[in-house]
Amino acid sequence: MDNRLVSLKEEFEKLRNFSKIEEKKERLKVLEKERENPDIWKNPDKAKEINIEYKAISEEIHEYEEMENALQYLIELEEMKEEEDELYEEYEKEIADFEKKLKNLKIKATLNRPEDRKNAILSIHPGAGGTESQDWAQMLMRMYLRWIERKGYKHKILNFQPGDEAGIKDVTILVEGLYAYGYLKAERGVHRLVRISPFDASRRRHTSFASVFVYPEAEEVEVEIKEEDLKIDTFRSSGPGGQHMQKNETAVRITHIPTGIVVTCQSERSQFQNKQTALKILRSRLYELKLQEEKEKMGNIEKEKGDIAWGHQIRSYVMHPYKMVKDHRTGYETGNVDAVMDGDIDGFIEAFLLNVKK
Repeated sequence: MDNRLVSLKEEFEKLRNFSKIEEKKERLKVLEKERENPDIWKNPDKAKEINIEYKAISEEIHEYEEMENALQYLIELEEMKEEEDELYEEYEKEIADFEKKLKNLKIKATLNRPEDRKNAILSIHPGAGGTESQDWAQMLMRMYLRWIERKGYKHKILNFQPGDEAGIKDVTILVEGLYAYGYLKAERGVHRLVRISPFDASRRRHTSFASVFVYPEAEEVEVEIKEEDLKIDTFRSSGPGGQHMQKNETAVRITHIPTGIVVTCQSERSQFQNKQTALKILRSRLYELKLQEEKEKMGNIEKEKGDIAWGHQIRSYVMHPYKMVKDHRTGYETGNVDAVMDGDIDGFIEAFLLNVKK
């Protein structure tokens, strides 16, 4: 047997065992019974959680079954190509396709925590530098919206604050799709831009920073929020359609007193809607905090504070004097800056998931 095929077969079997596919088949049977129980809809949050897990496991099992069939076909093809030369080209094509699919399975195998399957709440904040950083934050926002479109995910802008002259002061986006958080957690940190400023009449080179935070969307059953722990302030929304048109204080700022976490929402039409959205963001941030505390107890804490501090960027986007985007955690880089800014960031995400201990 071809050495490449032997190696791929061994790699696939190890990955299958690591992913515990046989155990997941049994888990699927349990979930099927739970979904057939009419009482499940008495608790919509629990029903949603079960359906998400069911879908994820079903798709994973289907992928492995397809790979098993592809591997068997490769074994048969490898034997036949020795007698029929015209099959050599097809064999090479099939083995390359199998390698690509195996890589995708490896990436998904890293997304083995329950929160990885969840929707993501992504926030972008400009650093110091006024208009320069605010414009960079908006460029990142467009990059992620294009990536969301490429993945076939859905999104909703939960909070948006425009910049004074250009760009944005803050944006929070709900990203809906299976493994949205699992993929986007790779983007958490400080992003650095080097370019000739379009806002500088002298055409000097500027460096701008923006921070990206990503949280898994949490349900009420996962995080309890006590009313007495909240300080709620209201104010007039800013920006177009905001303070110049609205006389009512529809925007909401919620401070979670025990942790000091502050969330703001002003994108909805009513104070009630803004409060509900702000609570959704707060719940997700508290859920992320809870996950971090669990990792501390297990002795496997991520040293996130250093990673997201100014001057500790995870990735640099250089547009002058040369073009390059480089991830400082993995070393992955590309010279096609335009493609990256158009949402082609899967290479960076994959490199992180495959090479960095999470």
